[in-house]
Amino acid sequence: MTGQLILKRIFDFSIALAGLILLSPLFLLIAVLVKIDSAGPVFFKQERIGKNGKAFYPFKFRTMVEGAVNKGLGITVSENDERITKIGGFLRKWGIDEFPQLINVLKGEMSLVGPRPTLRYQVEKYNDFEKRRLLAKPGLAGWALIHGRNSLTWQERIKYDVWYVDNWSVLLDIKIIFKTFYLIFIKQEGVYGKGGVNDLFN
Repeated sequence: MTGQLILKRIFDFSIALAGLILLSPLFLLIAVLVKIDSAGPVFFKQERIGKNGKAFYPFKFRTMVEGAVNKGLGITVSENDERITKIGGFLRKWGIDEFPQLINVLKGEMSLVGPRPTLRYQVEKYNDFEKRRLLAKPGLAGWALIHGRNSLTWQERIKYDVWYVDNWSVLLDIKIIFKTFYLIFIKQEGVYGKGGVNDLFN
């Protein structure tokens, strides 16, 4: 397994570096559009908990008005959320807002594939089974994502994440990456939860 972990890190680093170089013109364009669309920073950075409970700050293009977490639905979001900016709605639909997390992959804080980053208050409520999702680095794509994304309840997502932790392999990662592209860019499913509102972890 150690050999596979080394291969995973090489794969992550190589793809993240190539992706950042190739996407840099797109990132520049999006940065300009985000600034024109609404006041506030280009990136949204909020603490998340990663592997073994270590805190980090994933990069995302800002898709909501500044200070959105203190307005409306707070930390959750709905399909017709008034806090989402015009460019933000487009970025969310195509998953482009997550692309800057390639920086976190390059830094070793994230992987291309793994459980999605989670909030501290959620981790503090985890039972022993749920804590097992923290044994892997958070990912841009994941086993839970390709099985429903935000349409799943948190309990369902965590079960898929723990299954991934227990059954991980490089080949599984490659499978997940291809299915993620299909889900996001072809089917465009699971952007928001059932009823158009993302499930709130309780």
